[in-house]
Amino acid sequence: MSKNLKTSFVILFLLIAIRSVSAQDRVRAGWAAMTASHTPLWVAQDKGFFAKQGLIVESIFFGAGPPAMQALVAGDLDIVVTSAPNVVNPRLGGVDAVMVMSIIPTFIDHIISAPSITSPEQLKGKIGSVNRFGSISDMGMRLSLKRLGIDPEKDVKIVPAGGNPERLAAISKGISQFTIMNEPFIKEAERLGFRDLVNMATLKIPLHGNGVVTREATIKAKRPVVMKFVRAMTEAIHYIKADKEATKAIIGKYTKLTDAEGLERTYRNYTAVLPEIPHPDPAGMKTLLDDMAAKNAKAAAADPKSFVDLSFVQEMEASGFIKQLYKR
Repeated sequence: MSKNLKTSFVILFLLIAIRSVSAQDRVRAGWAAMTASHTPLWVAQDKGFFAKQGLIVESIFFGAGPPAMQALVAGDLDIVVTSAPNVVNPRLGGVDAVMVMSIIPTFIDHIISAPSITSPEQLKGKIGSVNRFGSISDMGMRLSLKRLGIDPEKDVKIVPAGGNPERLAAISKGISQFTIMNEPFIKEAERLGFRDLVNMATLKIPLHGNGVVTREATIKAKRPVVMKFVRAMTEAIHYIKADKEATKAIIGKYTKLTDAEGLERTYRNYTAVLPEIPHPDPAGMKTLLDDMAAKNAKAAAADPKSFVDLSFVQEMEASGFIKQLYKR
């Protein structure tokens, strides 16, 4: 083969490679908490489901939802994987934020208490700790207490203490007598002698603890890209349900959790609520709006349906995409 012909083949190969890369859509996705509620995102990245959809996804970790949403509004992100409050609050303020897919459709944390507290009734008169006021843990605690017949404003005192490690420290030092936690911290709390008092998932309070969020402007400009992202995340949920051991390895990779029992409990806790058909149910927004209504006139007047876009999951259902995943 002549030198010129070899050069031509190299150039042709490079052109094909460049076209292949350029044909893929680039997405910047933020996520806002180091918890296993983000497992579908991690799985979609590590197992190639984004690539399968023709996406190159740059996933960026934020310490909390509000700064991630600020980046979305500024145009620095296309998508944020976050909870209902980070949709409702910005939208009530005029931002076109909308949830297109639900990942965690209810509260899955547990109320952990001092060993002397053996029933929810005994929480009355005690101090409970949450991450910070207005956070998803604060809301989860207050709504759960209401479901349990306890007035969070009158019957208990709630204080901010920080993340799971800080809340565990607060209850260990007696600063609070009960708190809200998720796995693997529940296991650690039990090891230290604290009581797993209430599994909040059993209360079945509809609220999106995590979901795929974008802006209506992004949907208008890049709807096919958002659709690909949602499909990849939906396939990741199927994978999580189908391959426990591989999923636990991915959870361990991101959370740095190495304890076998902790990984097993974390996997069970989150997988139990992952929806096969991940509709962003308006009821998961209404819970929050109802909670805010007494102090926020905009929340009282808001339509829960305006905070979600059901069309992406509906399209997956209509096309048979979900049915094919589960072979039904």
